[in-house]
Amino acid sequence: MTSAAVPTVLQLVQSNSLPALVQVEIEQLILRGELAVGQHVNESELASRFGTSRGPIREALRALEESRLVRSEKNRGVFVREISVAEADEIYDMREALDELIGQRVAERATEHELRDLKSVVAEMDDTTRVQDVKAYHALNLKFHDMLVDFAGNARLTESYRLLTKGLLLFRLRGLQDGGGFAVSNTEHRAVIEAVGARDSATAGRLLRQHAVESRARMHKAAESASAEQH
Repeated sequence: MTSAAVPTVLQLVQSNSLPALVQVEIEQLILRGELAVGQHVNESELASRFGTSRGPIREALRALEESRLVRSEKNRGVFVREISVAEADEIYDMREALDELIGQRVAERATEHELRDLKSVVAEMDDTTRVQDVKAYHALNLKFHDMLVDFAGNARLTESYRLLTKGLLLFRLRGLQDGGGFAVSNTEHRAVIEAVGARDSATAGRLLRQHAVESRARMHKAAESASAEQH
């Protein structure tokens, strides 16, 4: 029996549109903070980085504008979008409710394999906490919450949650760095996973909602700290 061949770049592009692939890559640059809030997005640099023409870059940026991660200014170009604390609060109102539902469903539905995967990511976050690598922690934090919503087993919930929370991700990074979240966030994650492992859906939902509440508080603390530095 021959093993399955690894797909070539051409095969990947044939099965996924190039602008869609580029969109995912640019989105990850934004969510990891490599493209910072308010930063100008240079089409030529991205085209060179990804080895493509500027056309797919422009299409990808239009899609990212629709998902509210970037904004376009006439005669100035495209910038990583900034959202206000007031807008972030409105998003958190919805995120808290969705997180409670996600916690409940994961506790009811997660397989033992999925539970092990969640515990593994939490352990990796513990490692990054010990070495004070906030960016690595942030990436794992995104992965952890993505896994939770996937394991909830509701495609519409997954789609809505990801679209809703993308704008919060840079705030979440700031909350880890400047809002005190780096020291305590993973303790909250472990409590959620313990409730999931116990199949206690009510507690898992309540704890994941409270985790979002605490994340909002850390966002406010980081925003207040940034404002004080500017004055």
